[in-house]
Amino acid sequence: MATNGQGAADDREPTPVPAGGQGAADAPADGPATGPDTTGSPAKGREARVSRRKLFGLGAAGAAVLGTGAVAARSLLDEPPRAHASSTSDPFPFYGEHQAGIVTPAQDRLHFVSFDVTTDKRAELMELLQEWTAAAARLTQGKEAGSFGAVGGAPEAAPDDTGEALGLPASGLTLTVGFGASLFDERFGLAGKRPAALADLPNFPGEQLIPEISGGDLCVQACAHDPQVAVHAIRNLARIGFGKVSVRWSQLGFGRTSSTSRSQTTPRNLMGFKDGTNNLKLEDSDLLRDQLWASAEDGSAWMAGGSYLVTRKIRMTIETWDRTSLAEQEQIFGRDKGEGAPLGKKAEFDPLDFAAKGPDGQPYIKADAHVRLAHPSSHGNAHLLRRGYNFVDGSDGLGRLDAGLFFIAYQRDPRKQFVPVQMSLARTDPLNEYIKHVSSALFACPPGVRDAGDYWGRTLFET
Repeated sequence: MATNGQGAADDREPTPVPAGGQGAADAPADGPATGPDTTGSPAKGREARVSRRKLFGLGAAGAAVLGTGAVAARSLLDEPPRAHASSTSDPFPFYGEHQAGIVTPAQDRLHFVSFDVTTDKRAELMELLQEWTAAAARLTQGKEAGSFGAVGGAPEAAPDDTGEALGLPASGLTLTVGFGASLFDERFGLAGKRPAALADLPNFPGEQLIPEISGGDLCVQACAHDPQVAVHAIRNLARIGFGKVSVRWSQLGFGRTSSTSRSQTTPRNLMGFKDGTNNLKLEDSDLLRDQLWASAEDGSAWMAGGSYLVTRKIRMTIETWDRTSLAEQEQIFGRDKGEGAPLGKKAEFDPLDFAAKGPDGQPYIKADAHVRLAHPSSHGNAHLLRRGYNFVDGSDGLGRLDAGLFFIAYQRDPRKQFVPVQMSLARTDPLNEYIKHVSSALFACPPGVRDAGDYWGRTLFET
């Protein structure tokens, strides 16, 4: 079920589970590989100035751009990609039509980071994205960030991997990149390519946003089953970006608060309720096409196959909630706390019936219940794909837990999906008494990396 403004993906009717695996988002793209594309590459013509160490550190994507040949480009992955990781230790495929980490079955841990770009040179930004892509292709397969790794380089040089993940498996790591609205200014000549769907979010009633932990030029979402693997990935991307980007804010998360595949059980949030019961799932092929993936028909051809990411850091007043009666908690959500069933029903996946009434003649699910306010039927059938995480960031000066939900949702157009749902929740949801929105961000996540000659954001810079 949705919690704290998660939106319409929450409580639609369940659909039959189709056979099959993870789908296009994490599988290799169909059709022939496009091959290395160096059009407009900032590295072109600079081969003589690139050191041997940097050349190898770039990995496959960088090697392809620099013209070092297909053998080096294709040697990144020792094993063929699989649609599903068979265990929490195995890797997910990196290459595909869509970025991994969106419909990928949600992992247990998160390290999310927002960056400000500190260079004003378009070529340096493109080069950074190429280097990040090469490192990400390695890291997601359980390899070190650079070819020399943590201990294989010259002793007098800094290692090209920080080393804290040595000996650890891939742990289902996915890395997903996004571009904030602030990137589309005059620094890089991108103002004319800002998608209409990347419009600034409105001010929602009751939010108390902290600018220092909101927004950003770039974001990277690292999800994994091992927190050290996720932190290692972000740390190494930040290291590679030194001098070109700086960390604006970051967030650690644990315990996914929704399921993105029907192969997963429904988790609970820090309020103790099952969360994401009827979230949009990777098996929902038709809904994914209509509600999740951007299309060239939407007006920005470079975003075709991408998606729009909204994040909200939502602090819960845990202590006040813990003193609220069980009956009131269940009425606020519109579901029972034990099974997660809609009020008036017995099982978690029983369909919601907003017309059903109790013995007192009143609806089981009140007019302002969270599940009713967030339901697609209240918002023109708008759905979201949510993959948020719990967080606990210590305690404040009064000894109260600084805890809550780091809400993450992907969609085709936030103006038609997240915004109307959140506006409804912000105005009338009784849950607002127990929560506070303190951070907000919106990013355009480009399509996936098709092969070793491609890189994150190529379609933005070269189309």
